[in-house]
Amino acid sequence: MTAGPIAFTLNGTPRTLPPGTSPTMTLLDWLRGPAGLTGTKEGCAEGDCGACTVVIEEADGARVPVNACLTLLGQVHGRSLRSVEGLRGRDGGPHPVQSALAEADATQCGFCTPGIVMTAWAHAREGGDVHEALAGNLCRCTGYRPIVEAFGALRDDDTPPAAPPSAPPTRLEAPGQVFHRPATLDALVALRAAHPDAWLLAGGTDLGLRVSERREVPAEVICLSDVPELRGLEPTAVGIRIGAAESYRRLLDACSADLAFLPLAGLLRRLGSRQIRGMGTLGGNLGTASPIGDALPPLIALGATLRLAGLDGTREMAVEDFLTGYRTNALLPGEVIRDVFIPRPPEAALFAAEKLSKRPDQDISTVGLSAVITMEGGRVAWARIALGGTGPRAARCAPAEEALTGQSWSREAVEAAASALEAAITPLSDWRGSAEYRRIAAGNLLRRLWHRQAEAA
Repeated sequence: MTAGPIAFTLNGTPRTLPPGTSPTMTLLDWLRGPAGLTGTKEGCAEGDCGACTVVIEEADGARVPVNACLTLLGQVHGRSLRSVEGLRGRDGGPHPVQSALAEADATQCGFCTPGIVMTAWAHAREGGDVHEALAGNLCRCTGYRPIVEAFGALRDDDTPPAAPPSAPPTRLEAPGQVFHRPATLDALVALRAAHPDAWLLAGGTDLGLRVSERREVPAEVICLSDVPELRGLEPTAVGIRIGAAESYRRLLDACSADLAFLPLAGLLRRLGSRQIRGMGTLGGNLGTASPIGDALPPLIALGATLRLAGLDGTREMAVEDFLTGYRTNALLPGEVIRDVFIPRPPEAALFAAEKLSKRPDQDISTVGLSAVITMEGGRVAWARIALGGTGPRAARCAPAEEALTGQSWSREAVEAAASALEAAITPLSDWRGSAEYRRIAAGNLLRRLWHRQAEAA
């Protein structure tokens, strides 16, 4: 791979950064530092507050808000993005989004306003629920009512996306650093085998914290964004196949359009924010193997499988077997996750994907429970119940499944299964919840599932 400078389009203007610019500097630090564009603010440096929101302009016209504090310069190489300084009205004055917020008295101190403006600009094109759009932006000094009212009045400005520079995948270098951007699966697995200690970077919503908060400077990074075998999403009659480096945004769109996957869509809407879903990936959630990864319990309950790629070829594995312990997985040296297949729930099956957290949006799970339950003749034919946050890894709860199987779908049967679940798990205590809370809450999620079904019947 040929080394070259970092190049991208910013606010409609091509930018080529000086040789030696660190590809792992955050976009936020670059904007506020060398670029001198201080409209983008740093609030939390961990992707929660949205003050640093900028927008990626996709070639298809989509506007994807992202957190500049978690986005590395190497990730925006070859892309087009816009910061608040890039918004202007056609007459050179304020943009209509800015005017709408001002006219609604939707700002006070103004620190959070640039991020809200960029979220609003994206929302005007992408649409959807206003509160969902705002979930990734925290305003500490105003009431949200005028902001919501301003969002409701927005209209797309029909501005076409700015063209990205011609920047083929390359190797980005800085003193003591190499940022690899392989363009094929073969090149990726060769790099992975040759550089086993390099960071594997997909969306960076987890790894980015090591740069933004801990100020780590990795010597080597392998970025997955340009590997076509790790991108793309294919809905079929039997399920959805999604590349390991494809965004949650695309997966949410696919699940929202399919009745069978609506419970998963509901969970994905609570997975971070639009900014996080714009960059975050299913492959990253699996690779980190966190016991509280939001997406892991539904994948296990549905019987999802992975394709893993290495120098010796590709092998397939169930997600529940891939997760081996606390933040550990079954990847062999030199292997990467290629894609994930999410099976469609059986017809007429009960499918639920739930999580409990301290706040509804933009928060990490305390406990997660997902279930797929099929019925025959009024009795449970089989059940798959998966939990997160109740042990060192997301996993199925066999005692609860066994307690339900063969029983009528009744309050008594579900109570027995919930009791078996509570007796089987060994959660830990932390600031998100005590072990006892997690135990009771996990059982209650199963009980609540029955009550919701009973009320809907």
